[in-house]
Amino acid sequence: MRLGNILLVAKSAVVYFLVVFGAGFALGAVRVLWAIPRFGMRIAELMEMPVMLMVVFVAARSIVRRLAVPPAPVCRLGMGTVALALLVGTELALALPLRGLSLREYVAQQDPVSGTVYLVMLGVFGVMPALIAGSGALSAHAPDVDAS
Repeated sequence: MRLGNILLVAKSAVVYFLVVFGAGFALGAVRVLWAIPRFGMRIAELMEMPVMLMVVFVAARSIVRRLAVPPAPVCRLGMGTVALALLVGTELALALPLRGLSLREYVAQQDPVSGTVYLVMLGVFGVMPALIAGSGALSAHAPDVDAS
């Protein structure tokens, strides 16, 4: 991968992370202050997931297009992987100290249903830049791009 592509992938990953993290932070406030008292933790978390899926899709699509991330899978998956590392790292760096939990305690207290859906959503977040339809990354009609 060329240096220009590496820098573009890094920039797009940071923007992708910031957009999705910002939306998740705002939705988390709504979940904690409004949805959990009315529906309980599991239902509130599950209600948030479709909204976050749309945020992930729209963010990935618009960032890939606006920043012209090359359609090569290495570039798109690189964007998603770096953004995922930033998201998980930030969540752990914030959640553990704020809640006063160890990593083991944090994992143990996750709801088995909504926690599993959350893990799947993390995977979707990581691969979404490569799955954007019509953008070529994993399309059979992808144009040739020099990703070296």
